[in-house]
Amino acid sequence: MTLNPLLPLMYEPVVQTALREDLGRAGDITADAIVPAGQQARLVMRARQPGVVAGLDVARSAFQMVSPAIELRAERPDGSAVESDQVIAIIDGPARSLLTAERTALNFLCHLSGVATATATLVKAVSGTRAQIVCTRKTTPGLRALEKYAVRAGGGGNHRFGLDDAVLIKDNHIALAGGIRTAIERAKANAGHLVKIEVEVDTIAQLEQALALGVDAVLLDNMTIEQMAQAVTMARGKAITEASGRITAATAPAIAATGVDLISVGWVTHSSAALDIGLDYLS
Repeated sequence: MTLNPLLPLMYEPVVQTALREDLGRAGDITADAIVPAGQQARLVMRARQPGVVAGLDVARSAFQMVSPAIELRAERPDGSAVESDQVIAIIDGPARSLLTAERTALNFLCHLSGVATATATLVKAVSGTRAQIVCTRKTTPGLRALEKYAVRAGGGGNHRFGLDDAVLIKDNHIALAGGIRTAIERAKANAGHLVKIEVEVDTIAQLEQALALGVDAVLLDNMTIEQMAQAVTMARGKAITEASGRITAATAPAIAATGVDLISVGWVTHSSAALDIGLDYLS
């Protein structure tokens, strides 16, 4: 799968916000006091633990917003696996500006690389099966496009980007509509001809109703492995199947073995540990 870069306009606003937050009202008073204005420096960015890189363009943007004279040369581009102590990028430019932008750049890079690394772990866990790991809308406010990009960098795919992507009928929709049939019929009556409809089902009985009404996908929520295998058999050729519900790298292989098409995981975007990446001065 080709990892297409994000357009700068998709991340520059959030980078600007992060820099403004860090610079406060007086700028970097530490670097301005200690580092001579004309001093140049080279920094090397290294992984301090194994993982997958994501977010180098965002880090570059943080540096270059502080000083357009800064140059970041990627040694291990986004989507690359790195080992501990491996060089990810080399950065040259005005020393003051490098120090000023350092934390903001690393905040984005470490977080997004953590998302990519967690995704890659899940992708590896289901290798050899038909299942694709996908993320959800459980993202950090303001960072959805970036976090979903990081999932792609880790080898996963994306579920909905927003509420307007597709119809996803969940348990509360069904409860408020008065039943699964009413919910699906109303969705079909109002959705455009290009809009797909997915429905969450908790039981085989709900699945039978959904398939009979002709939905595009079914979300098998918190089903047992046995129920899921039965649901996949029932839905084959009729609807895409998606497994969901507190799935980890330990539980994913058995779920994937049922034959589901998708495994959706929320924690990769909202709870992944940041990848430890250091930025050190080269004398």
